[in-house]
Amino acid sequence: MQPFFSAWGRKLSLGLIALLLLLFSWSWWGVGAKLDPYTETVLGLSGEVSHGASLFALNCAACHGEEADGRVGPSLRGVSRRRSERFIIQQVTSGNTPPMPQFQPDPQEMADLISYLKTL
Repeated sequence: MQPFFSAWGRKLSLGLIALLLLLFSWSWWGVGAKLDPYTETVLGLSGEVSHGASLFALNCAACHGEEADGRVGPSLRGVSRRRSERFIIQQVTSGNTPPMPQFQPDPQEMADLISYLKTL
């Protein structure tokens, strides 16, 4: 039988390693990664929900549904609780997830769209 401290010490070491990996990942992919100029501009703006709702109706509702509950595209209900603003901007502008087209509105319109998505 191993002493209590030895088993506890191993668990503590593994926990510390996991915490360090988490912090490294967070700093690398989150705070530490440099933003592109478009994303940085969008994140510096305040969005207008009503204009974002209009943009959504014109550009997104055909696939995501008028109530954003999904059709061809996934439901966007609660998307701002599941994804960061940075991720949403990348998703919208990249065109990397067909059939969603690449879409890059001007920065203010993107800020408005993000503000609207936060209300879903």
